[in-house]
Order: sequence, then structure tokens, then C-alpha cells
Amino acid sequence: MESIDIVGIGNALVDQEFEVTDQFLLQHQIEKGMMTLIEDSEQERLIAELAKRGELKKQSGGGSAANSLVGFAQFGGKAFYCCKVADDHAGKFYCEDLENVGITTNTGSQKHEGKTGRCLVMVTPDAERTMRTYLGITADLSIAELDEDAIARAEYLYIEGYLVTSPVAREAIARAKEVARANGTKIAMTCSDPAMVKYFGDGIQEILAGGVDVMFCNQEEARILTGTDDVQEALQQLQRHAKLVAITLGKDGALLGDGVRQVAVPGVPVKAVDTNGAGDMFAGAMMYGLTRDYSLAACGLLASHAAATVVANFGPRLTLDQQQQLLIKLQHQPEFN
Repeated sequence: MESIDIVGIGNALVDQEFEVTDQFLLQHQIEKGMMTLIEDSEQERLIAELAKRGELKKQSGGGSAANSLVGFAQFGGKAFYCCKVADDHAGKFYCEDLENVGITTNTGSQKHEGKTGRCLVMVTPDAERTMRTYLGITADLSIAELDEDAIARAEYLYIEGYLVTSPVAREAIARAKEVARANGTKIAMTCSDPAMVKYFGDGIQEILAGGVDVMFCNQEEARILTGTDDVQEALQQLQRHAKLVAITLGKDGALLGDGVRQVAVPGVPVKAVDTNGAGDMFAGAMMYGLTRDYSLAACGLLASHAAATVVANFGPRLTLDQQQQLLIKLQHQPEFN
């Protein structure tokens, strides 16, 4: 039976991305830099407003974990995604989008009534992304969408923090962790967004309960979780819950720690145009390094360069060629030897 590097569990959302001004966010009372859940009617209203002002910049299959798995797969990893889509045009687009990069999903024989989720991504001139998300049918992701055989065969289970907004998804996370631990599958998680830590902290703590093998968060998420602005102190506190912690620091790189050593990953100077997907790409690239037994420094180097390349482009993804060229370039660095 074919091996699997990572099984992800997360939301299935079609991302639609627009450029906006700070004034637009103020006018519509939208909190900048955060992901907020909204109803379908409100999202449709915003999209209609945005369509009057400019064209859609990019559309792709999204969701935090899915974006990470796309990056992982395009580096050469084998990924499987547990998600939920509706039997509609967006659902078909979503599944084909993942399949085109080599990601297998659980959706082949599943046809659900309803509407596939959609994420409206608004990017301001400073490259900050602000999101308004209608979850649609992915709000009902449950134990039924888990492929327990795939989880049991995988090296890692990767859990998306955005799922903690849904009680049934939290039940699915608990079951997925149970299957993983019973079969020696390591557990990785990402906080996904400061709003998840700020407003759904109990759900994040549920994912961390019993400890995880790998944890990804950004500096703001780490600050909210630990109550400290000192990134070194935050890292030490988070290592009580995770064997390996990666705290991303935006343009300043990242800090990694596994309880034995710390690695300060330098930032990569780029002209940022869109920060959407930077953290997701960082996690996907680092997970690729971990599954290939790269050193911690090499994992961080690949992740930092991949994330920097993403923010220099619109959208949360890179092309296959961009990723392969990046891998070739970095393999000549001392950290990879």
C-alpha cells in the first residue's frame, strides 16, 4: 500500500483575492489583518462592492492546511487531505485544484448538498491580508470525513487551527489524534490565525492537549497564548506542549526550538505584495524538510525562503517550477550539507 507523508484535516475554501485600500476596510468596519466568519449574504455583498472597484486578482483552492499541503506536495511530498465540499461548481473546482498538484482527498465518492465554503481575501497596499470567510458546508466537517486508514499509515497528522470554531470539527480533531497516537503517527498543528487564539483559545488548547510533535504559530499568536512579548520566553512556554515549536516573525524570519537546541532563522529581504499564505507555506516547506530528515537549520532555511517567495507574489501558492528551483538553489547552502 502506498505510503503517505502527511494527512491534513482542515477547511475546504475557494479563495477569492482582491486588492483594497485601508479606507475600504474602515468604511466597511472590517478589522484589518484578521480572519472573521460571516454569512453568505454578507460575503456576497462585499464581493459585489469589490467587483465594482477592481478585478479579481486570483482564485484558488484554499484553507490553511490545504495551502500548506500544496506547498508540501510541490516540493515532492505525498499528501492526503480530509475535508468537506458540496456537490457544486466550487466543490468540483476545489477538488480538481488539489488533485492537479498530486494531493489525494477523501471527497471522491462523497456528494453533499449545500454550498462549498469561500474565503474573501482583501490585500492592502502594505501587503497585509484581511479575510472574510463563509464556511459553507465545511462548517460541518466531522468524524465522517476522516480517513482513519490514511491517518494510521501517515508519518504525520497535520491539524488546522481554523477548525476550532466548529464543535463537530473539534470532535473530528479529537478522533484523528486518537487514531494517530494509536498508530505511531506524529501530530503537527498550526494556530492558523490570531483570531483563533484570541476568540477560540479553548479549542486551541484541546488540540494541544496531551502534547503534539510540531507546533506552528506566528509571534502574535505566541504572545496571546503565553502572555509575553518575549519570543524566547514564549518559545520555552510553548515547548511544554510541543516537542518542536516554530514561531514565525514576519520579515525577521523565525525562531525554532526542539527542547535541545534553538535555531534563529534569518528573514529573507523581499518586496512584499501579499502576505496571504506566508505562514501556510512556511509550515508546508518545514514539514517537507522534517519528513526528509533535514537538519533543523535546513528546515528553517527552506521554510523562510519559501514564505518570502510567496509574499512577493499574489496568492497563497507558488508554481511547481518556483518551488523546485528554490529547492535546487538552497541545496547548495551549507545548512543542507
